Amino acid sequence: MNQVKAFVFDVDGVFTDGQVYLFPGQEFIRAVNIKDGYAIQHCIKMGYHVAIISGGKSDEIAKRFQKLGVADIYLGASNKFELYEDFRTKYRLDHCNILYMGDDIPDYEIMQKAGVPTCPSDAAYEIKELSVYISNKGGGQGCVRDVVEQVLRLQDKWMVKDSFKW
Repeated sequence: MNQVKAFVFDVDGVFTDGQVYLFPGQEFIRAVNIKDGYAIQHCIKMGYHVAIISGGKSDEIAKRFQKLGVADIYLGASNKFELYEDFRTKYRLDHCNILYMGDDIPDYEIMQKAGVPTCPSDAAYEIKELSVYISNKGGGQGCVRDVVEQVLRLQDKWMVKDSFKW
């Protein structure tokens, strides 16, 4: 985790618990953890690159991450690995510089390459097998905050002057 310069996250099953609520004629409704949001905006302020790569597509999800300062948001992804490579190339990152958190089979290919593959506690078996770290938090329960906080603490960027404001 000492070499991490960038974070890449899936959405459903990572920022959310994987459940969606269906209402006729409307977008899916998802719940997110506010502490995950704090961690994302803080790591961006600390100079880390952050990307969201999700097979899901939602205007509300895009707006949420834009408000947190995420510049690289890839939604409706049918080939997550291709988008991961675009992100990696854009910022000239080696695989070892990227922490990726995913929870299910569509994340498998990226997790084979990312330097720090991680997952929530309720991830699919195959994803857990690839992970160098399995959060003790489930999807939507603060697993994003967990990994971001650990990296920033390790790199002395967690409790700093800019930590106390959004």
